[in-house]
Amino acid sequence: MIACEFLWKCERCEMALESIVLRDPATGSTAKILPGFGFNCYSFQPVVAGEAIEVLWSVPDFDSGQQRPSHSGIPLLFPFPGRLGGTQFTFGGKTYNLEAADGRGNAIHGFVLNRPWQVVEQSATRIVGRFHASQVDRAILDHWPADFCLTVTYELSGGKLASTIDVHNPDTKPLPFGLGTHPYFRLPLGKSGQRDECRVTVPVSEFWPLENMLPTGKTQPATGEKNLAHGLRFADTKLDDVFSGLPQTSGLQQATIADPGSGRTLRVSFSNHFRAVVVYNPPHREAICIEPYSCIPDYFRLGELGVDTSMVLLQPNQSIQYRVDIELS
Repeated sequence: MIACEFLWKCERCEMALESIVLRDPATGSTAKILPGFGFNCYSFQPVVAGEAIEVLWSVPDFDSGQQRPSHSGIPLLFPFPGRLGGTQFTFGGKTYNLEAADGRGNAIHGFVLNRPWQVVEQSATRIVGRFHASQVDRAILDHWPADFCLTVTYELSGGKLASTIDVHNPDTKPLPFGLGTHPYFRLPLGKSGQRDECRVTVPVSEFWPLENMLPTGKTQPATGEKNLAHGLRFADTKLDDVFSGLPQTSGLQQATIADPGSGRTLRVSFSNHFRAVVVYNPPHREAICIEPYSCIPDYFRLGELGVDTSMVLLQPNQSIQYRVDIELS
């Protein structure tokens, strides 16, 4: 079965899944990762000024493996984040079939967010997971142009959770891909916080209008109710949008959530390889998602229309590394 937006039923779902807990001995900050279910980091509790603050939103029993893999924690989206229109695409003269999984007839979010990953390194404050497609499920190779290997590292230090994502092409054929992370940030930031007054700021200047939740290929200025560069009150956000127009910088891009009630600020820093950001309000409105994407969704179709989507074409035996840091202060 191809990776599904909904629950992927398999034998391992009938077994207890092991959570791995990282703990910073200096502060008591913790992070929890579920290698058996997409290597999802579904809890991050930094301790700031003596208060442990959960900054990720997850359903209470996410670690059972029985919940939707894309609706909690930090789902990892690869080799396509967001939707690909329909269930077929053509690359290199060959047509590939995918599974409709978004309730609208489109494939969504790739192959890695609901399958088991291998833990290749672990310490008190660091964990490294690997997903090599042909070793996890060879059937994936029937549905994608090349094999791929992802290596993800989470490292905890005080109020910061740092992550790197290494993408490697072990195949003899070029690997087309896009990468996304989909963190659910719980609001408010602490017991004294004010959810509706939290200010969400993302340094984007344009957005991509959608039809059937797919980009049309056009862009518009991110102004008014989409003016995230200026900052929006959480109460005023009604978003499920693709943004781009990130500034050119030699360092990391940075998005923030500032909570005036608690005085806390959450910073999401990500490398310049990420060319877009999806911002999404879940219906329960207990969280907001700020999702760095390396590309514009539906990149095969848009590419045929001549639209620059920043799809990556990784040559055989090449690698590329991405970085995302989350820090509460």
